[in-house]
Amino acid sequence: MKGLTFVYAVHDNLYINLTNRCPCRCTFCIRQNSDGAYGSDSLWLEREPDCDEVLADIEKYNLSEYGEIVFCGYGEPMERAEEVSFIGKELKKRYPSIKIRLNTNGLSDKIHGKPTAHLLKGAVDVVSVSLNSGSSADYNAVTRPKWDDSFDAMLKFACDCKEYVPQVMFTVVDVISRREIEQSREISERLGIPLRIRKYDT
Repeated sequence: MKGLTFVYAVHDNLYINLTNRCPCRCTFCIRQNSDGAYGSDSLWLEREPDCDEVLADIEKYNLSEYGEIVFCGYGEPMERAEEVSFIGKELKKRYPSIKIRLNTNGLSDKIHGKPTAHLLKGAVDVVSVSLNSGSSADYNAVTRPKWDDSFDAMLKFACDCKEYVPQVMFTVVDVISRREIEQSREISERLGIPLRIRKYDT
């Protein structure tokens, strides 16, 4: 069932659900298990929100109760890179002390056919990139992206973000093998981007 949940709260964070579009079909994606996340209403969208609708929804919340605002819904936020940039910068104007994070698959440059990391300058404080695995072959098997060269594109995007965003990190989910986790650590160390291993929550 589809709805219009553009903003939703999970624990101490507030999340922005901009789109259901995504160029990947990850084997562990929570979209395969339910229509919401951690008790939220359905995150399947009847339509995508405009920037004013998202900002108006955020105004309904007491932001002092939340640690972060996170671009993360039932799709890849950077499918709407310009909107992420605009909303993030506007939130920074209105709430200078709020921390803003982007959870992304890192394929924005492939989606848009051009470099996009610069759009995040002044819009987000943290970019969390889904590394997902430690090699191109394993990545493609787990992530099932639209493009064969997605792994290299994702790594380049993450490195580019270091120029524009205060904090960049990689994440992997603990459902991958120990070998893949160790390979991921090696990439993380080589590129100077910290790695976070996330527990898989259904």
